[in-house]
Amino acid sequence: MKFKILYLLFSLALLVGCTTMPPKHPDNLCAVFKEKDSDDWYEDAKDSAGKWGVPIDVQMAIMHQESRFVADARAPRIWLLGFIPWFRESSSYGYAQATDGTWDLYLESAGSWWSDRDDFSDAIDFIGWYGNTAHNKLGIANWDAKNLYLAYHEGLGGYRSRRYLKNAQLKKVADKVELRSKIFKSQLSTCKMN
Repeated sequence: MKFKILYLLFSLALLVGCTTMPPKHPDNLCAVFKEKDSDDWYEDAKDSAGKWGVPIDVQMAIMHQESRFVADARAPRIWLLGFIPWFRESSSYGYAQATDGTWDLYLESAGSWWSDRDDFSDAIDFIGWYGNTAHNKLGIANWDAKNLYLAYHEGLGGYRSRRYLKNAQLKKVADKVELRSKIFKSQLSTCKMN
């Protein structure tokens, strides 16, 4: 009996430590959803879109840009003298690259304390929530991937002050997110989901 309990606890510890592998073809939304069918990624994205009004293609384009669907993605680490590991540039973490403070706001207003940034279902809900917040507070259309991404990256205040206008690289990335959203939308229209 003791052996069975120890075996069960050990197995559970291994499962908890496992991280979902990113999809093999992250640029093809149909392939992503087909590969992650057992994890219900499509259903989770559809639920978030229905709840927050931000289309699946927009949410997935933002997630693609932020983490390329890597569950435990982190901001780069700063290195002192080129070889001493130091702090990370930001607290962003997980599929959505949500920072600690913004994640806490999400937990207080829409998530649950069981939510995790490295859980796809929670991360896609966070992206939908943030997009809806940007829509309500800044007037950005829910389908406007470019401006939603700029607000996502810069924060609501940074977007409101138009800080992104001084960042040519960020504007290029936002254009890329917009294009990816259009590609994902086109791909999604051909998927046989459900």
